[in-house]
Amino acid sequence: MRTRNKSAKRRLSMLVCCGCSALLLNSSVLAQDLDQVTATNNSANEAAKASQQRIDSVAEQTDRLLSEYRVVIKEIDGLRVYNRQMEKQIAGQMKEMEQLRDSIDRVTVIERQVVPLMLRMVDGLHQFVELDVPFLEQERQERLEYLDSLMDRADVSVAEKFRKVLEAYQIENEYGRTIEAYSGTLNLDGNPREVDFLRIGRVSLMYQTENAQRSGLWDQTERQWVSLPDKYHTPIKKGLRIARKEVAPNLLKLPIPGPEAAQ
Repeated sequence: MRTRNKSAKRRLSMLVCCGCSALLLNSSVLAQDLDQVTATNNSANEAAKASQQRIDSVAEQTDRLLSEYRVVIKEIDGLRVYNRQMEKQIAGQMKEMEQLRDSIDRVTVIERQVVPLMLRMVDGLHQFVELDVPFLEQERQERLEYLDSLMDRADVSVAEKFRKVLEAYQIENEYGRTIEAYSGTLNLDGNPREVDFLRIGRVSLMYQTENAQRSGLWDQTERQWVSLPDKYHTPIKKGLRIARKEVAPNLLKLPIPGPEAAQ
C-alpha cells in the first residue's frame, strides 16, 4: 500500500514538473511573440510617421505650387490687359506714322515753294530799306546781310530761315509806329558831325547837332537833308527828350512832309 502511494506521489510530482515546464515554455513563447508584436507595431508607427511627413511635405509643395500658380495667373491676366492696351497704342502710333509720312511728303513740296518765296521776300526787304527813310542804316543793313548769309546755310532749317525773315519784317513794321531818338554821324557841309536823330515813325526823320544850333529834316522826295529854321530847334530838342522818355509826352510843332499826290 505504501509502495502505491509513493508511486502515485512520484507521478504527480512529475506531472507538476511537466506542467511547470509547459507553463514556462508557453510564457517564453508569449514573451517572444509580444516583443515581435511590439517591434512590428513600432516599425509600423515609424513607417506611418515617415508617410505622414511625406504627405505633409507633398501638401506644402502643393500649397506653394498653387500659390505660385495663382500669382502667375494674375500676372498673365495683367499682361493680357497690358498687351491689349499696347496693341491700341501701337495701332495709334502706326496711324500717326502714316500721317507723319504724308506730312513729310507735303513739307518737301512746301519747302520747294517756300525757299523761292523767302528769297523774294529778302530781295523785297533790300529794296524797301534802300528806298525808305535812312534811319538806323548800319543796323538795318547788318540785318539784311545776316539774312543773305542765312539763306545760303545748309545747317539751318527752312522753318528757322522763314522765322528770321518774318522777324525782320516785324521789326521793320514796328518802325512805322514808334518814336525813337538815337545818336549818329552825319556829313554836314562835307564834314562829319555828331548829331542826334529823331524819328517819328516813317513820317519824319530829323537831326539836331549837339549844341542844338542846327537842325534839319530828311526830304524823302528829294532824298536829301534840308536845313530847318531856328524856330524848330526847341521843338526838336523836346521831341528828343520825349523819345528818350526823359519827359512826359506832349504836343509838339514839328515839320512833317505833306502827303504825295496819288499816281
